[in-house]
Amino acid sequence: MDTNQTTRTSILDHVPQFRIGEAAELLAVSDDTVRRWLDIGQLPLERDQSRRMVIDGAILAAFAQDHAHPAPDPTSQVGCSARNRLVGLVTSVIADTVMTQIEVQCGPHRVVSLMSTEAASELGLVPGSLAVAVVKSTQVVIETPNKRTPG
Repeated sequence: MDTNQTTRTSILDHVPQFRIGEAAELLAVSDDTVRRWLDIGQLPLERDQSRRMVIDGAILAAFAQDHAHPAPDPTSQVGCSARNRLVGLVTSVIADTVMTQIEVQCGPHRVVSLMSTEAASELGLVPGSLAVAVVKSTQVVIETPNKRTPG
């Protein structure tokens, strides 16, 4: 077996599993909602080595994608090459004479933008304003949490 095959096999052997509470937190729903999905078969239940109820990480990720429902984009008629559009409410505006920091709460995500004070003023951005954060980047950093110890 070559090194690449060994790596692929070892990665597949270590698919993360999530307990019901962890899955609920990741999906931004209650534990009871996840249990209902388990009861009606929308999510398959497994048992880990300690016989605890868990959900396979790959299945949970696919479920999260299938059930993601972003807020309707009021600017959907605008032609744009960026695909990452997050609809939310402005929660904070910190301005000086040149630059303004805008914070937008987009569902569970907080997006921060720096723009000229002139642009922020022209857009009428104040706390409570509906806004669409458009993200187009050539670099995205991915991080992972600390590894859990088995047991």
